[in-house]
Amino acid sequence: MIAAPRTSTLLVPGPAGHLEVLLDEPDTASVINVAVVCHPHPLFGGTMTNKVVHILARTCNELNAPSVRFNFRGVGKSTGSHDEGRGETEDVLAMLVWTQARWPGAAVWLAGFSFGAAMALRASLRHSVARLITVAPALHWLTQTNEEVPNCPWLIVQGDRDELVEVSAVREWTSHLQRPPQLEILSGAEHFFHGQLNRLREVVKAWLLEK
Repeated sequence: MIAAPRTSTLLVPGPAGHLEVLLDEPDTASVINVAVVCHPHPLFGGTMTNKVVHILARTCNELNAPSVRFNFRGVGKSTGSHDEGRGETEDVLAMLVWTQARWPGAAVWLAGFSFGAAMALRASLRHSVARLITVAPALHWLTQTNEEVPNCPWLIVQGDRDELVEVSAVREWTSHLQRPPQLEILSGAEHFFHGQLNRLREVVKAWLLEK
């Protein structure tokens, strides 16, 4: 049985004041990889304790990577107010800088769910990361051209019964990208992956273990 990580809550400097951070650190001798995980839309109840965000963080912990979850501006104890994706992208970038300063030399995995997936992708176009994981990415928030893609391995996990992000739209969008990501479709999974979290964990873990 894998031991639970050590959890701490922090307030770290952010573009709009400070950001509330939930840090989960497994008991490991050295940190080789570290994950930053972004939560779904703040105006629809999204926070860093969302269950999909939690499972992404725990999956990384199981691979001995600390995970950094954070509340976007205006959520929980994070200062500021919702900024229609502009400021939220800056929040992700600030967390990447903070994470790399805390664990210099560690490879950074960037992950996100729904709105958070879109913010993670947007940030990855401006800040280099080792791997990108986007779960049910909210396509409405993605405005880059087909040539603008992350310069790293990239995974999309999408449910085929997603009621908010249509699987056909995700397939169509990725098919036109210059360097398409690895797209994993989970049959029977809807947007919040009810009853499918273990499958989500297995898919993400298997992909992270690939060389």
